[in-house]
Amino acid sequence: MLFAQIAAWFLALLWLGKLLEAALGLPNVPNLLEPRYDRKPQGNPLITVIVPARDEAAAIAACLESLLGQDYLNLRILAVDDRSSDATGQIMDSLAARHGDRLTALHIAELPAGWLGKTHAMALAARHAIEVYTPEYLLFCDADIFFRSDAIRRSLAEAVAQRADHFVTMPTPLLKSPGEAMLLGFLQVMGLWATRPWKISDPRSIRDSVGIGAFNMLRTEAYERLGGFDALRLQILEDVTLGRSVKLAGLRQRVAFAPGMVTLHWAAGTFGVVNVMTKNLFALFRFRTVLLLMGCGSLAFFCLGPVVALAWQSTRLPALVAVASIVGLYRSIGRFSRIPVWTGLLFPVSTVLFLYSMLRSMVATLRQGGVTWRGTFYSLTDLRRNIAPLW
Repeated sequence: MLFAQIAAWFLALLWLGKLLEAALGLPNVPNLLEPRYDRKPQGNPLITVIVPARDEAAAIAACLESLLGQDYLNLRILAVDDRSSDATGQIMDSLAARHGDRLTALHIAELPAGWLGKTHAMALAARHAIEVYTPEYLLFCDADIFFRSDAIRRSLAEAVAQRADHFVTMPTPLLKSPGEAMLLGFLQVMGLWATRPWKISDPRSIRDSVGIGAFNMLRTEAYERLGGFDALRLQILEDVTLGRSVKLAGLRQRVAFAPGMVTLHWAAGTFGVVNVMTKNLFALFRFRTVLLLMGCGSLAFFCLGPVVALAWQSTRLPALVAVASIVGLYRSIGRFSRIPVWTGLLFPVSTVLFLYSMLRSMVATLRQGGVTWRGTFYSLTDLRRNIAPLW
């Protein structure tokens, strides 16, 4: 029982420490909704927005129209139809015909060997943008993102002011079901253990890096220095890997919150989110079974331990401290993500679903001998061979 008490207090102090760290650190991350960030980018730099899409007919029009509606005018948009089998390409062409001065549609008919579709689409578009427009900045975003009219202006202004080589505006999830809120709330809290947003700008904090497919803005010079997406050809988590590459290269990385300014619907329903996680989680563990299983065990102890400890009087106090700290973290980060704090009460359910997604991701990948991504199969051997270094 003494061991159980020690373990319970260990978990309580870890969670309480993270809560205090977040409470002190999160207010230091810029919130672009504040009036002081309502400004124009100094020097009026040209930015090209690159939007790769495959079979995104349901979302692409709203995404591109929100970009066309930006109040920052020194902007060009490259929409890339990556071998779509639906009306994605036609929608792009229709919008480009009406807005030819700002929007260009590119079409990819075949995927070269040794590439993921998305990294190839972004690399091709970036080369086109640099050759044709010579922009000072490139913004890579997904095809299901919606931008408020001042999103790019405010983000670019802060990137210029901070002399950022890589700037990420954190997207706000659109929640259409309690299950989505529950799981995305869990992911945002656990994300604070993986990366501390308030440490992103610290060049000494190598482990704290950020890359998000919804909004990755880079100075063109920095993009070329890193080798662009040509250097990340087979990276399934290309956004995370890009962010890590920026930090490892010693470039200036910055992040900002902007509640409601850059929005996306992550997935439909509880198991829609589970399916998205299933595609990505084994890659997060570098396609290594041992690492994933170790991660499962650690996560179960770390997240479910406080709940189990509530059952015994001798461990109830530290368990309550841990649970209160977890709910406090939901509240702290929820002020920026707009995910309601009540989702913290379902933290154990979210943990179980996340563990299930981890194991499902591993089993599915091992059973298939690889993954099918955007209609193309990639062997596990090739994926492991091309994993980027951690440090």
